[in-house]
Formats: sequence, structure tokens, C-alpha cells
Amino acid sequence: MESIPNKKTPILIVDDDESLLASIRATLLSTGMPEPAVLSDGGRVFNLLKTNQFQVILLDLIMPSISGMDILKKIKKEFPSIECVIITAVAEVSSAVQAMRYGAYDYLVKPIESEKLTITVNRALERFNLHHSLSLFARHQSFADLKKPQAFQGMITADESMARIFHQVEAVSPTDYSILITGESGTGKEMLARIIHALSLRSRGPFVAVNMGSLSIPLFEADFFGHTKGAFTGAQTERKGFLETAKGGSVFLDEITELNPDFQGKLLRVIEERELYRLGSSDASKVDVRFIASTNRDVHELIKKGRFRNDLFYRLDTFHIHLPPLREREKDILPLANHFLRLYAKKNQKEIDSVAPDLAEYLLTYSFPGNIRELKNIVGSAVLLEKTNSLTLASAQNLRLFLASEPSGGERLLTLAELEKRHLLSVLDATGGNRTKAAKILGIGLKTLRRKLKEFQK
Repeated sequence: MESIPNKKTPILIVDDDESLLASIRATLLSTGMPEPAVLSDGGRVFNLLKTNQFQVILLDLIMPSISGMDILKKIKKEFPSIECVIITAVAEVSSAVQAMRYGAYDYLVKPIESEKLTITVNRALERFNLHHSLSLFARHQSFADLKKPQAFQGMITADESMARIFHQVEAVSPTDYSILITGESGTGKEMLARIIHALSLRSRGPFVAVNMGSLSIPLFEADFFGHTKGAFTGAQTERKGFLETAKGGSVFLDEITELNPDFQGKLLRVIEERELYRLGSSDASKVDVRFIASTNRDVHELIKKGRFRNDLFYRLDTFHIHLPPLREREKDILPLANHFLRLYAKKNQKEIDSVAPDLAEYLLTYSFPGNIRELKNIVGSAVLLEKTNSLTLASAQNLRLFLASEPSGGERLLTLAELEKRHLLSVLDATGGNRTKAAKILGIGLKTLRRKLKEFQK
């Protein structure tokens, strides 16, 4: 079976089951979508791709002539912009998740629900258009081209790499995509998440930030999903969880990779089914939130080690934004330093109006393992000690601690990991060993601090 509409269609359906082809085609037409092309012979896919400009392909995973997985790999290699949705049976879901590693956008399980089919295809088309638009303007993106520059006023930046990220934010914010923001600690992931929420259609709803590394394991479900009265000892009243509190808005899952593996499956089910059960209740509640997650860790490495579910990753990573570290954004260092100088000078009623050349020179060559948060701390403490009207290197004790340990002559240069270790231990020492205070100063969860200290002992 092969049917290609006369008009250009953005959708191609490939499945050896002709009755399923007809059913999907009828469902899409009934919702007002363009008439899709349908094909029962998987071997013919690439002939059609040479003469048609498809944006979304629905692809059966198991076909007699050629496997859907092989077709997918070839499509993503030769036509990477095309979004592919895998059609699979319940028994093949693990293979469908594997297909997402090769670039599939999503998967649908037979029998296919009409509503889920429509939503998935619409979102795949939306993502194609989003990526297409970004690629067209990638070379010309600048701060001057932003449609709503006022939304980004809280992020002090002059580096061109951030202009590209801001354009990504403007493009993805109006959608309801789940977003994963990656980047080292202190790069501004939560601030960016708040901007995404402010620019979204959910801006009038709440923004609820949850540090996944600080959640109590015994009370995870109660905190996240809510609970009924009497659900457990101490549950004297009914209480909404984070997801219900964020209804109509966005929930920010900070340090998502710190979530206990036992609860990753529960979160995945909520994201997929868009419903939850309060602890102690058998009544389902609809989940109406946008998920924005962040991590400072290598997710793919964690997936390989079996510490993070790949299916949860692909649900959260519908759109990916990576924030570069401060050492890769040299043009941002002095503007940020001056911003923090004005902030702390005013707060401490000091007349310090500039960063001295000696301090500026060292800031521009320093690696900033703690990124923007560390720069803020360096400037903040220096302001307290400075006795002139210019912020000097002599007052920047936090920076001088690192400068004193830097190698001279032929000494070995420290790795970023070693610098991070020194910084963590120095902050811990400064707080008298108080891990809770140290974690707060470092801007990480207590669980993350414990993990890093454990890693340092290996």
C-alpha cells in the first residue's frame, strides 16, 4: 500500500499493517491535520524521502522487509532534521526507548489512543519547526534580535554564546515541551528556568522549584504527590504535593540526577500518564504542569552505570539547553564582577566604583570552578575588606587562596576536578565542618556534597 497526497504533506506513516495505516490516517484527518502519506513497504522509505519534504515520520518498529530501527538510524544520519515517532507493541517498549537514543522523538504503543496520537504528532511537528527556525537564524543571532530582551535583564551577559541560548529560550518557552538544562554548578540554571516560565503560556501559574537531591526518601511520595489525612503516621491533614501546588504552572526539578532510582519510575509514570495518586488515595488527579529539569552531571554516563533511567531522560529532554561555564564566557566576567560590585557596595554602604586593573587581570585568567556563584562570593567578600574606592586584588581573599596554590615554573597544573576538590574542602573548613552550611554556600544539595566528599576519598 502506498498513498502520497498531491499536496505536499509533512507527515509520513510507515507500517506493514494496512488497517493500522488507514486508522491513523483517518484519525489525523479528523483532527484537521494535513492528509498524511502512507506506506506499507519499509524498503520504499528512502525513495520517497528523495522527492518529498517530510517533517514527521511515524515508523513501525517491527516490519518484515526491513526493521524500523535500521530505517530510523539511516533517516537520522541522512535527514537528521526529520522527527521520527516509533510505533511499537507493549512487548517492544524497551526497544522503542532504545530507538530514542538513536534520535527518535517519541514512541506510541499499540493499540494507539487517538488523543495521544494527535498530541504526539502535533508536538513532533512543532519541534521540527522550532529546530528549523533556530537553524535558519543560528548564524545571525544576537542580543539585538531578541523579541523580549527585558525578560533576560536578570542575567548579566555580553558573550555571544549566551545570545544563542536566549534565542533558544524565546523559541521554546511558548511550547509545553519538557526542558532539560545542563551545566556546571553556579552557571544560572534555575534563573534560566524562571525566565522560561515567565515567557511561557503558563506564566500566570506558579513556578515551583524542587531540589531533588534534598528530598527525604521516606517522604518522597508524600512531598511530591501529596497525601490524604491518615495516609501515614503524622499525616493529620490532607496536603497537596509539589505537582498539585504547581498546577497550571511549571515545576523545576533541580539536580534531577540526584533522584533516588526507586522513585525515577514513579516520576516517569506521572510524566507519561499526566496523572498522579496522592499517598493514601485511589483517586487519580490530573497533572497540569510543565516540567523543567536541570543537572550538573553527565547524564549519559549515569545512564551507562544504571543510576539514571534512560526513558526518564528522554521524557525530560524534549528540548535541551546547555549553559557553558564562566571560563568559556570571558566577555561575561568583568560585566558580572561590576554588577556584583555595585550590588555589594550599595548593600554595605561603601563607595567603591570600579574593579582595579590588578584584580580584573586575575579574574580574566582564573578558571572559576564555582562559576558565577563563586565570582559573586569573591566580589562580595572583597567589598567587605576593601578600604579604597576601587576593588583590588589585595582584598579578594577567596581568589588569593587559589592564586597561592597555583603552580609556578615547572610545577604540575591542577585539573578542574582538583580545583573543585580544593574549593569544596576550603568552604567546608571555613564553616567548621558544617556540611549544611557548606552546601548552602556552594549552591548544591547536601546529598550532592556528601557524594562529592565520598568520591574524593576514593
